Amino acid sequence: MFEIEDVGMFLGLDVGKTAHHGHGLTPGGKKVFDKPLPNEPGLRAVFDKLRDKFGTVLVIVDQPASIGALPLTVARDAGCQVAYLPGLAMRRIADLYPGEAKTDAKDAAVIADAARTMPHTLRSLELTDEITAELTVLVGFDQDLAAEATRTSNRIRGLLTQFHPSLERVLGPRLDHQAVTWLLERYGSPAALRKAGRRRLVELIRPKAPRMATRLIDDVFDALDEQTVVVPGTGTLDIVIPSLAASLAAVHTQRRAMEARINTLLEAHPLSPVLTSMPGVGVRTAAVLLVTVGDGTSFPTAAHLASYAGLAPTTKQSGTSIHGEHAPRGGNRQLKRAMFLSAFACMNADPASRAYYDKQRARGKTHTQALLRLARQRISVLFAMLRDGTFYESRTPTDVELAA
Repeated sequence: MFEIEDVGMFLGLDVGKTAHHGHGLTPGGKKVFDKPLPNEPGLRAVFDKLRDKFGTVLVIVDQPASIGALPLTVARDAGCQVAYLPGLAMRRIADLYPGEAKTDAKDAAVIADAARTMPHTLRSLELTDEITAELTVLVGFDQDLAAEATRTSNRIRGLLTQFHPSLERVLGPRLDHQAVTWLLERYGSPAALRKAGRRRLVELIRPKAPRMATRLIDDVFDALDEQTVVVPGTGTLDIVIPSLAASLAAVHTQRRAMEARINTLLEAHPLSPVLTSMPGVGVRTAAVLLVTVGDGTSFPTAAHLASYAGLAPTTKQSGTSIHGEHAPRGGNRQLKRAMFLSAFACMNADPASRAYYDKQRARGKTHTQALLRLARQRISVLFAMLRDGTFYESRTPTDVELAA
């Protein structure tokens, strides 16, 4: 963690693909640097020169990943401290400065001045180890694949709903099963399924779904019998559905490969046993926690971590009107989603968590509100686990005022 008191120069960096713009301010606000900067290796020479002149240089960016990764790495290697000004905070702060123009020079100046005058808006950028760096890339790719799987599944379900709603009710909820995607790759329309025949389909599906083959095909043919008319355009399903099903199957295969790779990396990380000891935290969730929270040392208290996750309560008050406390809309979306989903997943595995959820429901909270309260409690538990390096212990959570 950087110490603002020791900084001799605040260097705001508006990063680009081939070049960057730097704006340097002293702690007193005097402009001492304002010019375009080259990429590596010329950037290293600039950092070395600034360190020789001003001592401790704090380099601040608003894009720590993507095009910001290389200049940050060079800055660290040159002995500079680095920090991150979140993009949303940067844009809100920029609105306070005169003028409507948006230029690289102005953005760099805003970043530097925000770091100098409002250091509480900064986030530290810990030096990630190789495992965490690889996990960050793989987790991002896995989330892209998950979004693609959802999009393709919704497209398949939309088409089936349009042309044969009964068939969608049978196959739609089971699209994650490889036997169903395999079936739709080869028999994408009601006519193709009927032509293949009940007995043949059962035999074809059985190797991929031994326990559900007969029941699945029986449900399919019962659904086919429910609709007696053919909706115009149904013939196109023979072309579209198999193609979509093949794409969905390929995405599922990629996700399984990603999960195996993520699991291998996760097992090599010393914090893996700590994270996975918490009920509801599997391979993917543990990886998200590791890349978003790290070892937890960036957060002074559990409340800071809850705020970062977007699970800390905020009060809406105007005069004598107080509308209670609400979960903020901001926060790290990856972390917030991971904590919410893990809270949902843990209820059948952890009696204490289930009891807390039931208690909130008994108080009139909705399902989502109760889960958010549970997720907030689990943030505190996670913080303590990372701080002390201890495994999860099932205890009845205490109340935290949070109305979602």
